[in-house]
Amino acid sequence: MITVAITLLAAAGLWFLWTYNRLIKARNQQAEAWSGVDVQLKKRADLVPSLVECVRGYTAHESGVILSATRLRTPQEVVGEMKKLFALAEAYPDLKASENFRTLTLQLVAIEDDLQYARRYFNGSVRDFRNLAESFPSNLVAGIFKFQPAEFFEIDNVIDRQNPPVKL
Repeated sequence: MITVAITLLAAAGLWFLWTYNRLIKARNQQAEAWSGVDVQLKKRADLVPSLVECVRGYTAHESGVILSATRLRTPQEVVGEMKKLFALAEAYPDLKASENFRTLTLQLVAIEDDLQYARRYFNGSVRDFRNLAESFPSNLVAGIFKFQPAEFFEIDNVIDRQNPPVKL
């Protein structure tokens, strides 16, 4: 009889420790997932303005070259400007703004995809933690140690739901 009681008590203690450790793991996963969202937001904040400025500067340079070439009136001007154009072409062999815009677009899409993935991962971590912390009997351990799941990632401000403006 005592052996059965000790065995049941030991099993309950092991279950308690196992459940506590699962709650710790789920809480840490939830925190790591939120950090992933922050990393992607920081990446977007750092990269998007740099990409836009790079394309804007390159486009302005290309526009200047094209404008100079189209303003020419006399053959002497054409020859002089053609020499400048060839010198620029040697210095900048890839005067292709359209390729830069395509690259910018691909980078923006990739950044937004990464951010969406990070948000989904965070919400999945919150869901898993909530399931563990609110399900019986693990909710008993969660209640004793006051484990609180985070809120799901949701945007309250409608403006924040939109992509940031990109002005070239």
